[in-house]
Amino acid sequence: MIKHALITGAGTGIGASIAATLATAGFSITLLGRRQDVLESAAAKLDTATENSQCIVCDVGSESRVKQAFTQARSGLGDIQILVNCAGIAPTSPFHKLSGKQWNEVLNVNLNGVFYCTAAVIEQMRQNRYGRIINIASTASLRGYAYVSAYTAAKHGVLGLTRALALETAPLGITVNAVCPGYTDTEIIAQAVTNIMKATGQSRQQAMANFTSTNPQGRLIDPEEVAATVLWLCSDSARSVNGQAISVCGGETNF
Repeated sequence: MIKHALITGAGTGIGASIAATLATAGFSITLLGRRQDVLESAAAKLDTATENSQCIVCDVGSESRVKQAFTQARSGLGDIQILVNCAGIAPTSPFHKLSGKQWNEVLNVNLNGVFYCTAAVIEQMRQNRYGRIINIASTASLRGYAYVSAYTAAKHGVLGLTRALALETAPLGITVNAVCPGYTDTEIIAQAVTNIMKATGQSRQQAMANFTSTNPQGRLIDPEEVAATVLWLCSDSARSVNGQAISVCGGETNF
């Protein structure tokens, strides 16, 4: 049976790479995201090994929209065996300038969105006694980072949810894990580098060092490396891996 994987934040970056990797491995794919054109562009790049893919526009911060989107996803490709919670936003701000509105927006997408999407599949997974829930949690779930306090708080919450739910569902053939990438080569980092250059006058190399210096390998993580970890967690070989925070960060420490 071809398994159905739903990936949130699947239009760009890590999410798009996960969708492509799982499609190549033969999964049916639902790409979930906020922008139809971006989703369709990502879907067009999926490996032809599977023709079973669909794009659904959804803001994961809306509980009602998530319920509608997951019903639509099941209608198109059947029960969801794999859920990858990848959607996220990471605005920067010193804490003393962080507004309540910004705080709530970050937590709503990065933490509430994981809850809404997981709640939308958990009963079906419990009934089927099978499921893989994989939360893209970032090394910010394991340590603090300055100027992203809301993001860090949300990701710590995602990891706590991962560990708690893993214990609840372990007897039911469901695993719940977190993948925690370090700074990854995505549009978010590219924009952050541009912003640093504008604000500080640093060269691109200097601005990039703000991110590569945290990795002992001196580089950004490739999205494909994160996707490969997700693929392994979907496999039978990882059926005993549960409640874990798997760091993909080149050896970054201080966790």
